[in-house]
Amino acid sequence: MNTGGRTARGLSLHAVVWLIGAFVVVPLIYAVISGFKSTGELTTNPFGLPQRWKTGNYTGILGDGMFWRQIANSAGIAIGTTCCTVAAAAMAAFVLARYAFRGRELFYTLFTIGLMFPFAVAVLPLFLMLRTFGLLDNPLGVILPQAAFGLPMTIIILRGFFRTIPAEVEEAAIVDGCGKLRFFWKILLPMARPALGTVSVLAIVASWNNFFLPLLVLNDPKWQTIPVGVQQFQGQYSTDYALVLAYIVLAMVPALAFYAVAERQLIGGLTAGATKG
Repeated sequence: MNTGGRTARGLSLHAVVWLIGAFVVVPLIYAVISGFKSTGELTTNPFGLPQRWKTGNYTGILGDGMFWRQIANSAGIAIGTTCCTVAAAAMAAFVLARYAFRGRELFYTLFTIGLMFPFAVAVLPLFLMLRTFGLLDNPLGVILPQAAFGLPMTIIILRGFFRTIPAEVEEAAIVDGCGKLRFFWKILLPMARPALGTVSVLAIVASWNNFFLPLLVLNDPKWQTIPVGVQQFQGQYSTDYALVLAYIVLAMVPALAFYAVAERQLIGGLTAGATKG
């Protein structure tokens, strides 16, 4: 009975996983195949294979310099955001995790409250502040706000990981003549590589998928990111559904490739804190 029950539960879990996977994979496959069709064929034969594979939809986009510029802009902004977020959050998390001082938990609570602060509330004051500092049509106008909004979650993850590192490690380092700053750079950060990798992946993904802030700040087409580019392309070719689908598929490829490479790092970092405890 127990073996049969475990088998039934295992089959049920596998069925749920396959069902969820189908919801993700089937639309993606549909979009890829539809990108090889003409708009007329997509209308008359939406679910079948193309009668004639129209590779021009994809090759035309790949030959467009603006598409690659948008990819480069998104990558540059994502890397800049990640460096600012992780660097600032690591130092803040180190202080909040390893130092005991009055008001420490209050400061930590203020950071956690930032998770409940909706971005839409800050749009007008943020726009005015960026205009005052001359950061409109400037990648820094996207990087710095994204880093600020990414700090709460990053600090929470890193603080939890830093607190799992035994105090004896720090005490031994101090006895050997290692100061606080040197302990942070030489010992703590190398030990925290799984957590740093995790928060880096999360920051890159959040920046890459951000649509509203680049749309608000970057009006110059040369600074457009790929999510804004998809919206602009869709508006320009709104009647050519197959071409739009091809553009969307190609825009997803860098993100999917990054997920494939970073998946192990992300899962390992999320579980590292639990295994250390």
